[in-house]
Amino acid sequence: MTSRADFHTHTLASDGLLAPGDLVRLAVSRGLRILAVTDHDSTEGIAEALSIAAHYPEFTLVPGIEMSTDIPGDEIHVLGYFLDYQDPDFQSTLTGLRNARRDRGRMMVEKLHAMGMEIPWERVEKLASDGSLGRPHVAQALIELGYVSTFQEAFDRYIGRNGPAYVERAKLTPVEAIELLVKARALPVLAHPASQSNLEELLVQLKAAGMLGIEVYYQDYDHNTCARLAAAAERHGLLKIGGSDFHGFGSERERLPGDIPLADEAIDAFMAAGLRMTSGRRT
Repeated sequence: MTSRADFHTHTLASDGLLAPGDLVRLAVSRGLRILAVTDHDSTEGIAEALSIAAHYPEFTLVPGIEMSTDIPGDEIHVLGYFLDYQDPDFQSTLTGLRNARRDRGRMMVEKLHAMGMEIPWERVEKLASDGSLGRPHVAQALIELGYVSTFQEAFDRYIGRNGPAYVERAKLTPVEAIELLVKARALPVLAHPASQSNLEELLVQLKAAGMLGIEVYYQDYDHNTCARLAAAAERHGLLKIGGSDFHGFGSERERLPGDIPLADEAIDAFMAAGLRMTSGRRT
Protein backbone atom coordinates (compact mmCIF):
# COMPACT_ATOMS: atom_id res chain seq x y z
CA MET A 1 0.00 0.00 0.00
CA THR A 2 1.38 3.40 -1.00
CA SER A 3 1.70 5.99 1.75
CA ARG A 4 0.17 9.37 1.04
CA ALA A 5 3.51 11.07 1.81
CA ASP A 6 7.18 10.61 1.03
CA PHE A 7 9.71 12.84 2.79
CA HIS A 8 12.93 11.73 1.07
CA THR A 9 13.39 12.03 -2.71
CA HIS A 10 15.99 13.36 -5.15
CA THR A 11 15.97 15.12 -8.51
CA LEU A 12 18.39 16.24 -11.21
CA ALA A 13 19.36 19.09 -8.87
CA SER A 14 21.64 16.57 -7.14
CA ASP A 15 21.97 12.90 -8.07
CA GLY A 16 18.45 11.92 -9.09
CA LEU A 17 17.51 11.15 -12.67
CA LEU A 18 14.18 13.00 -12.88
CA ALA A 19 13.57 16.70 -13.29
CA PRO A 20 11.78 18.18 -10.25
CA GLY A 21 8.55 18.63 -12.17
CA ASP A 22 8.61 15.06 -13.42
CA LEU A 23 9.16 13.81 -9.87
CA VAL A 24 6.09 15.73 -8.71
CA ARG A 25 4.03 14.30 -11.57
CA LEU A 26 5.19 10.77 -10.72
CA ALA A 27 4.25 11.27 -7.06
CA VAL A 28 0.80 12.58 -8.00
CA SER A 29 0.25 9.66 -10.39
CA ARG A 30 0.98 7.26 -7.51
CA GLY A 31 -1.64 8.89 -5.30
CA LEU A 32 0.70 10.81 -3.00
CA ARG A 33 -0.61 13.98 -1.39
CA ILE A 34 2.64 15.18 0.19
CA LEU A 35 6.18 15.06 -1.20
CA ALA A 36 9.46 16.48 0.06
CA VAL A 37 12.27 17.18 -2.39
CA THR A 38 15.52 16.60 -0.48
CA ASP A 39 18.45 16.96 -2.85
CA HIS A 40 22.01 16.65 -1.59
CA ASP A 41 23.39 20.03 -0.46
CA SER A 42 21.12 21.77 -2.97
CA THR A 43 17.74 23.47 -3.11
CA GLU A 44 17.96 24.21 -6.84
CA GLY A 45 15.07 21.89 -7.68
CA ILE A 46 12.58 23.34 -5.23
CA ALA A 47 11.29 26.30 -7.28
CA GLU A 48 10.39 24.06 -10.25
CA ALA A 49 8.84 21.45 -7.98
CA LEU A 50 6.70 24.09 -6.24
CA SER A 51 5.62 25.51 -9.60
CA ILE A 52 4.41 22.14 -10.89
CA ALA A 53 2.88 21.19 -7.53
CA ALA A 54 0.73 24.33 -7.71
CA HIS A 55 -1.23 22.69 -10.55
CA TYR A 56 -2.50 20.04 -8.13
CA PRO A 57 -4.67 21.70 -5.44
CA GLU A 58 -4.71 18.64 -3.15
CA PHE A 59 -0.95 18.13 -3.33
CA THR A 60 1.65 19.67 -0.99
CA LEU A 61 5.33 20.10 -1.83
CA VAL A 62 7.61 20.40 1.21
CA PRO A 63 10.91 22.23 0.54
CA GLY A 64 13.74 20.09 1.88
CA ILE A 65 17.39 19.18 1.69
CA GLU A 66 19.76 16.34 2.61
CA MET A 67 23.11 17.33 4.07
CA SER A 68 26.09 14.97 4.27
CA THR A 69 28.09 15.06 7.49
CA ASP A 70 30.94 13.12 9.08
CA ILE A 71 31.77 11.53 12.39
CA PRO A 72 34.95 9.51 13.04
CA GLY A 73 34.87 6.46 10.77
CA ASP A 74 31.38 7.05 9.41
CA GLU A 75 29.05 9.52 7.73
CA ILE A 76 25.63 10.73 8.81
CA HIS A 77 22.99 12.39 6.66
CA VAL A 78 20.73 15.08 8.06
CA LEU A 79 17.46 16.06 6.40
CA GLY A 80 15.93 19.52 6.71
CA TYR A 81 12.29 20.42 6.01
CA PHE A 82 10.09 23.52 5.58
CA LEU A 83 13.30 25.50 5.26
CA ASP A 84 13.58 29.09 4.14
CA TYR A 85 15.50 27.88 1.11
CA GLN A 86 16.05 31.37 -0.34
CA ASP A 87 17.91 32.58 2.76
CA PRO A 88 21.14 34.12 1.36
CA ASP A 89 23.39 32.95 4.19
CA PHE A 90 22.14 29.39 3.84
CA GLN A 91 22.61 29.50 0.07
CA SER A 92 26.17 30.76 0.50
CA THR A 93 26.94 27.75 2.70
CA LEU A 94 25.38 25.38 0.16
CA THR A 95 27.45 26.88 -2.66
CA GLY A 96 30.61 26.14 -0.71
CA LEU A 97 29.50 22.56 -0.05
CA ARG A 98 28.64 21.96 -3.72
CA ASN A 99 32.02 23.31 -4.81
CA ALA A 100 33.70 20.92 -2.39
CA ARG A 101 31.63 18.01 -3.78
CA ARG A 102 32.76 18.90 -7.32
CA ASP A 103 36.43 19.03 -6.27
CA ARG A 104 36.01 15.69 -4.54
CA GLY A 105 34.48 14.14 -7.65
CA ARG A 106 37.40 15.33 -9.77
CA MET A 107 39.90 13.79 -7.37
CA MET A 108 38.03 10.47 -7.48
CA VAL A 109 38.15 10.50 -11.27
CA GLU A 110 41.90 11.18 -11.11
CA LYS A 111 42.33 8.17 -8.82
CA LEU A 112 40.32 6.00 -11.21
CA HIS A 113 42.50 7.22 -14.10
CA ALA A 114 45.57 6.11 -12.15
CA MET A 115 43.97 2.66 -11.87
CA GLY A 116 43.54 2.45 -15.65
CA MET A 117 39.91 3.54 -15.92
CA GLU A 118 39.68 6.33 -18.47
CA ILE A 119 36.66 8.31 -17.36
CA PRO A 120 36.35 11.74 -19.00
CA TRP A 121 35.78 14.37 -16.33
CA GLU A 122 33.62 16.24 -18.84
CA ARG A 123 31.23 13.28 -18.94
CA VAL A 124 30.85 13.28 -15.15
CA GLU A 125 30.13 17.02 -15.26
CA LYS A 126 27.54 16.49 -17.99
CA LEU A 127 25.83 13.78 -15.96
CA ALA A 128 25.59 16.18 -13.03
CA SER A 129 24.40 18.96 -15.36
CA ASP A 130 23.67 21.99 -13.18
CA GLY A 131 23.02 19.83 -10.13
CA SER A 132 25.12 19.04 -7.09
CA LEU A 133 27.84 16.71 -8.38
CA GLY A 134 28.37 13.60 -6.28
CA ARG A 135 29.61 10.04 -6.25
CA PRO A 136 26.54 8.65 -8.07
CA HIS A 137 27.58 10.66 -11.13
CA VAL A 138 31.02 9.03 -11.03
CA ALA A 139 29.31 5.67 -10.60
CA GLN A 140 27.06 6.34 -13.58
CA ALA A 141 30.11 7.09 -15.73
CA LEU A 142 31.72 3.84 -14.57
CA ILE A 143 28.59 1.95 -15.63
CA GLU A 144 28.38 3.66 -19.00
CA LEU A 145 31.98 2.74 -19.82
CA GLY A 146 31.52 -0.87 -18.74
CA TYR A 147 33.83 -0.86 -15.74
CA VAL A 148 30.98 -1.94 -13.44
CA SER A 149 27.44 -3.20 -13.93
CA THR A 150 25.56 -1.45 -11.10
CA PHE A 151 25.76 1.55 -8.80
CA GLN A 152 26.26 -0.77 -5.85
CA GLU A 153 29.24 -2.42 -7.56
CA ALA A 154 30.78 0.98 -8.26
CA PHE A 155 30.56 1.91 -4.59
CA ASP A 156 31.64 -1.49 -3.29
CA ARG A 157 34.65 -1.84 -5.57
CA TYR A 158 35.88 1.70 -6.11
CA ILE A 159 34.24 4.80 -4.61
CA GLY A 160 32.72 3.63 -1.32
CA ARG A 161 34.31 4.66 1.96
CA ASN A 162 36.75 1.73 1.86
CA GLY A 163 37.28 1.82 -1.91
CA PRO A 164 40.63 2.60 -3.58
CA ALA A 165 39.26 5.71 -5.33
CA TYR A 166 37.47 7.12 -2.29
CA VAL A 167 38.22 10.73 -1.34
CA GLU A 168 37.20 12.32 1.93
CA ARG A 169 34.85 15.26 1.59
CA ALA A 170 34.89 18.65 3.25
CA LYS A 171 34.08 18.03 6.89
CA LEU A 172 30.76 19.05 8.37
CA THR A 173 29.60 17.48 11.61
CA PRO A 174 25.97 16.48 12.23
CA VAL A 175 25.70 19.13 14.95
CA GLU A 176 26.98 21.81 12.55
CA ALA A 177 24.46 20.73 9.90
CA ILE A 178 21.60 20.84 12.39
CA GLU A 179 22.66 24.29 13.58
CA LEU A 180 22.73 25.50 9.96
CA LEU A 181 19.24 24.11 9.37
CA VAL A 182 17.87 25.64 12.55
CA LYS A 183 19.30 28.99 11.48
CA ALA A 184 17.50 28.57 8.14
CA ARG A 185 14.27 27.97 10.11
CA ALA A 186 14.12 24.32 9.05
CA LEU A 187 12.98 21.19 10.84
CA PRO A 188 16.03 18.84 11.15
CA VAL A 189 15.68 15.06 10.94
CA LEU A 190 18.23 12.25 11.15
CA ALA A 191 18.21 10.25 7.90
CA HIS A 192 18.30 6.41 7.62
CA PRO A 193 19.71 5.89 11.14
CA ALA A 194 19.41 2.09 11.47
CA SER A 195 23.10 1.37 10.91
CA GLN A 196 24.34 3.78 13.59
CA SER A 197 26.04 1.71 16.31
CA ASN A 198 25.75 4.42 18.97
CA LEU A 199 22.24 5.54 18.09
CA GLU A 200 21.03 6.31 21.62
CA GLU A 201 24.00 8.54 22.37
CA LEU A 202 23.73 10.17 18.96
CA LEU A 203 20.04 10.98 19.40
CA VAL A 204 20.71 12.69 22.73
CA GLN A 205 23.50 14.78 21.20
CA LEU A 206 21.59 15.76 18.05
CA LYS A 207 18.33 16.53 19.86
CA ALA A 208 20.28 18.93 22.10
CA ALA A 209 21.50 20.66 18.93
CA GLY A 210 17.93 21.11 17.66
CA MET A 211 17.02 17.89 15.84
CA LEU A 212 13.27 17.20 15.94
CA GLY A 213 12.79 13.86 14.19
CA ILE A 214 14.26 10.65 12.77
CA GLU A 215 13.58 8.67 9.61
CA VAL A 216 11.89 5.54 10.94
CA TYR A 217 10.43 4.16 7.70
CA TYR A 218 13.05 4.01 4.99
CA GLN A 219 13.44 2.26 1.65
CA ASP A 220 14.00 -1.42 2.50
CA TYR A 221 13.85 -1.33 6.32
CA ASP A 222 12.02 -4.40 7.56
CA HIS A 223 9.27 -4.42 10.20
CA ASN A 224 11.61 -5.10 13.12
CA THR A 225 13.96 -2.27 12.13
CA CYS A 226 11.09 0.19 11.81
CA ALA A 227 9.72 -0.92 15.20
CA ARG A 228 13.13 -0.47 16.85
CA LEU A 229 13.52 3.03 15.41
CA ALA A 230 9.94 3.98 16.29
CA ALA A 231 10.61 2.97 19.90
CA ALA A 232 13.79 5.09 19.91
CA ALA A 233 11.80 8.06 18.58
CA GLU A 234 9.24 7.62 21.36
CA ARG A 235 11.96 7.44 24.05
CA HIS A 236 13.56 10.66 22.87
CA GLY A 237 10.40 12.59 22.02
CA LEU A 238 11.19 12.80 18.30
CA LEU A 239 8.90 12.95 15.30
CA LYS A 240 8.74 9.83 13.12
CA ILE A 241 8.91 10.21 9.35
CA GLY A 242 9.74 8.07 6.35
CA GLY A 243 11.01 8.25 2.81
CA SER A 244 11.82 6.08 -0.18
CA ASP A 245 15.11 7.86 -0.96
CA PHE A 246 13.96 7.72 -4.58
CA HIS A 247 16.56 8.65 -7.19
CA GLY A 248 15.16 6.98 -10.29
CA PHE A 249 18.10 4.59 -10.68
CA GLY A 250 15.92 1.52 -10.99
CA SER A 251 18.19 -0.47 -8.68
CA GLU A 252 17.06 -3.56 -6.81
CA ARG A 253 16.81 -1.77 -3.46
CA GLU A 254 15.06 1.33 -4.72
CA ARG A 255 11.44 1.99 -3.90
CA LEU A 256 9.09 4.21 -5.87
CA PRO A 257 7.80 7.39 -4.17
CA GLY A 258 5.44 6.50 -1.36
CA ASP A 259 6.39 2.83 -1.27
CA ILE A 260 6.98 2.92 2.50
CA PRO A 261 4.79 1.94 5.48
CA LEU A 262 4.41 5.52 6.76
CA ALA A 263 1.20 5.83 8.76
CA ASP A 264 -1.21 8.77 8.55
CA GLU A 265 -0.71 9.62 12.25
CA ALA A 266 3.02 10.16 11.77
CA ILE A 267 2.41 12.23 8.63
CA ASP A 268 -0.15 14.42 10.39
CA ALA A 269 2.13 15.02 13.40
CA PHE A 270 5.04 15.96 11.16
CA MET A 271 3.00 18.31 8.98
CA ALA A 272 1.51 19.96 12.07
CA ALA A 273 5.03 20.60 13.37
CA GLY A 274 5.95 22.10 10.01
CA LEU A 275 2.88 24.33 10.06
CA ARG A 276 3.83 25.62 13.52
CA MET A 277 7.33 26.32 12.27
CA THR A 278 6.23 28.27 9.20
CA SER A 279 3.10 30.00 10.51
CA GLY A 280 4.89 33.19 11.47
CA ARG A 281 7.17 33.30 8.42
CA ARG A 282 6.70 36.06 5.91
CA THR A 283 6.01 34.92 2.31
